[in-house]
Amino acid sequence: GGPQFGGSVPPACRAGGRAPPAAARAAGFGRVLAGDTDGKALLSSMAAQGIRSALHPCGREHMGLSHPDIRIERRIAYASDAADALPVAAVAALRDGAVALLHSPRAAALFAALVDRAELDRSRIGIAPISAAAGEAAGPGWKSAHHAALPDDKALLELAAKLCKTDGRTG
Repeated sequence: GGPQFGGSVPPACRAGGRAPPAAARAAGFGRVLAGDTDGKALLSSMAAQGIRSALHPCGREHMGLSHPDIRIERRIAYASDAADALPVAAVAALRDGAVALLHSPRAAALFAALVDRAELDRSRIGIAPISAAAGEAAGPGWKSAHHAALPDDKALLELAAKLCKTDGRTG
């Protein structure tokens, strides 16, 4: 059973975070795998389990993971377009000490460019990237830059709450 996809039923659906796996199961996929760290680790685990093909619902700009032993069918599940400028309210919040949550390397790089375009001082802005890769994409110079323990919303929100309570320090 399960949905037909490209003429076949992938034995596994690769999904990140907690919500996508639930949606994949609701869509009829019997075997849904979500990694605790990143896509590369999940693919290695899948290969070790003997999985040879998978569906990967992803964003339009997804960099694309690969593994020599797994055929990956990618389907764009979402897209986001970059803003030309930060909204006035966002600029005010950042000047007032808000912590910016960065959900992907692309979002982090775009956010950094928008901060620079708005001529905001990075050394006065804390960021909470969802992963080390997102933190690297944001570049240097932030007041604080601590990435989430796991690349999911729950861990990111826990980190952001901690950063807000400690003025950007995690210690």
